Amino acid sequence: MKVKNLRWFILSLVALATVINYIDRNALGVMWPEISKDLGMDKDDYATIIFSFTLAYAIGQSAFGKIFDAIGTRLGFVLSIVIWSVSIALHAVAKTLTAFALFRFTMGFGEAGNWPGATKANAEWFPASERAFAQGVFNSGAAVGAIVSIPLTAFLFGIFGWKATFVVIAAFGLVWIIPWVILYKGAPASHPWLTDEEREYILSGQKKQADEVIDDDGFAPGWFEMLTYKKSWSVILSRFFLDPVWWLFIGWLPIYLTEKFGFNVKEIGIYGWVPYVGALLGALFGGWLSGYGIKNGWGINKARKVVITLGGVIMFPALIFTAFASTPLVAVLLMAVILFGFQTAIGNIQTLPSDFYAGKSVASLAGVSGTAAVLSVLATTKLVPVITAESYVPFFLLGAALVPLAMLSIWIFAGNISPVTPRDIEAKAVEQ
Repeated sequence: MKVKNLRWFILSLVALATVINYIDRNALGVMWPEISKDLGMDKDDYATIIFSFTLAYAIGQSAFGKIFDAIGTRLGFVLSIVIWSVSIALHAVAKTLTAFALFRFTMGFGEAGNWPGATKANAEWFPASERAFAQGVFNSGAAVGAIVSIPLTAFLFGIFGWKATFVVIAAFGLVWIIPWVILYKGAPASHPWLTDEEREYILSGQKKQADEVIDDDGFAPGWFEMLTYKKSWSVILSRFFLDPVWWLFIGWLPIYLTEKFGFNVKEIGIYGWVPYVGALLGALFGGWLSGYGIKNGWGINKARKVVITLGGVIMFPALIFTAFASTPLVAVLLMAVILFGFQTAIGNIQTLPSDFYAGKSVASLAGVSGTAAVLSVLATTKLVPVITAESYVPFFLLGAALVPLAMLSIWIFAGNISPVTPRDIEAKAVEQ
């Protein structure tokens, strides 16, 4: 059996996994006003639970980068989703801060696998000219998950209460595994359902990018050697500075709406999804614009840098304006602009590992950069209860301060965005 455009079916499944990832992740924040009342917890307890998740997420990013490189994309996703789905189900039996923190920790470790896995699938299944758009579709899954999760969780909570809601959403990930195992039988070079035309299109598009480096397989250094190249640090540092902007909203938007405007679960469900519409549009726009530029002669270097910088230019003023928003509608609309800019930039940053390296280095760099990003998020998570004690103005100004640092990381360290050349090859070129 042959399936036309199989790469887009693979892409759709990974995007769906990302939707489920964010439904599971956001459920706690949406239901927290009621959970905290039932169990007698406060904002400091919530920060501790989020910290536990984030710490495990940092560990899991690097760990799953190596796991995906070791066992492959197919089994890597299965392992990741089983861990996080079982963990979210166990939230239903949690009664103490320790239990929530423990189950949130294992959930964070499992959910971390989604991102190096998505980056590796992107590198395997798409030519260089389509990777930014493919990454944008992956990232749009995060936005769709955030959009859907807030009203969906509020709806399920209204029917089942918070305990059963955790069990219901856990089932989504376990059911996802069935079509994934059936469809994902291997990489493009060996997949029996891939047409010869699509196989040639994918592999020739990857080979064209690698031809100028060393051989058909490209350069895939080990973990430690990879970290000796400046280009690797452009990804690590840009994500270290930029990712907290996204996480500030993912972790704290429901709490902000509750404390700033006195919202309950139902009102959070009405307003809380709006910012993620901007994220959805930004993810698709950033991927489309980069691909459009490459196909029209910009080259990968110009396309990635222009789109990443554009995202920063959009985010920076919107973050400052949001600090002084006086109504919930104005606040969530400005947040939609912020997340539009964020997703415009981040999809192209997440594509850089496959622009720089080949093979097993792609997921490894994606994982290391993800760990760096989450380490930054850990610091901001601990800061939030302190800096928001009187006002949320410092919350948004902190995000604004991080944006130019992320942009500078790309412009200073990435150099010419192209496949990395091993130093021994560079040395021979100098000798000649």
